[in-house]
This record gives sequence, C-alpha cells and structure tokens, in this order.
Amino acid sequence: MGREGNSAEGKGEGAKKQVPLRLSPKLWQELNAWAEDDFRSLNGQIEYLLTECVRQRKKRDRE
Repeated sequence: MGREGNSAEGKGEGAKKQVPLRLSPKLWQELNAWAEDDFRSLNGQIEYLLTECVRQRKKRDRE
C-alpha cells in the first residue's frame, strides 16, 4: 500500500491528498509573506497558486 493510503485525510474521492514539499528558506519566506498579504495560510496559498496555474494551463490549451 502506498503512502496515500496511510492517512485518513487521503481516503475518499473528495479528500485532499497530502504532499511533502521541500522549499528553500528564501522561497518559503516569500510565499509566507504573500500568504499573509492575502490572508491565507501558507498551505492555502500554495494550493491557490497551483490551482491557478492548472486553470491557466487548461485555458491556454483550449486556445
């Protein structure tokens, strides 16, 4: 069984997956400051940015 099956959060279709992420201290500081400016948690900010990138890619691919 893979790692995703080990967490209660990863079960079910609508559950979010956990992803370990390594960031440089500088990138972490910049993302954290941006998250604070947008009144989001760092995790929420990263999820927002990734969602926007995927949305923009899908839009670009349709053109």
